[in-house]
Amino acid sequence: MKKNICIAVIFLLISGFAWGQNSFSRGEELFMNNKPEEALKYLESAVVEDPAFVKAYLYLGIVYIQLKRPDDTITIYKKILPRAGSDTALIAYNLGNAYFIKGQIAVAQQYYSQAIDIDGTFASAYLNRANSLIRSGGAPNDAVPDYRQFLALEPQSPKKQQIERLITFIQEEHAAEERRRILAEELARQEEERRRQLLDDVAASLQAASTETRGVSAGAEDVLGYEGEFELE
Repeated sequence: MKKNICIAVIFLLISGFAWGQNSFSRGEELFMNNKPEEALKYLESAVVEDPAFVKAYLYLGIVYIQLKRPDDTITIYKKILPRAGSDTALIAYNLGNAYFIKGQIAVAQQYYSQAIDIDGTFASAYLNRANSLIRSGGAPNDAVPDYRQFLALEPQSPKKQQIERLITFIQEEHAAEERRRILAEELARQEEERRRQLLDDVAASLQAASTETRGVSAGAEDVLGYEGEFELE
């Protein structure tokens, strides 16, 4: 009896594993053929059947993004991220993409940075972090090192010319802004000098007028008074 139960349990486990593999295999096939709507149910089944199957989570998250469901992507990726193993950088990167789509740029940057910290050769993470720096409204020049690192890692990228033009534009704008800043500082310095000179001139003029007034007063005080009495005759 016990032997029959063990056999039944093993059969169920094997069957479940095989079904899970079949769900993933079918979902992967549809995913690779750019059929996210059809792949969805199979990949969802695959992660339920094997909650530790990182690759199934990875594909499912991308499918959710393709179907404009970034919140679902975030939910499942946060669930698998702590146990993603060798795919941790990739999961973090795609989490960044999901947050970028939602417009939460600062959070996206954090996950791109996490992916880079784990894998310093992750070219796309550098590119997307640079893009997020531009999108965030910060100093565009801060994005240049990431763009350069992407090109260093992907020298044959079809985006190379576009990125190089963008870097040139950013640097020219930065240089122009620096010139404007220096000019503004010089104009402000000249204006301050002019204002200070004007105040000094006015103060000197008032000082001279005050001195002249005191001279007249001193002369009046030096006039001798007559203390005698006059009598009418």
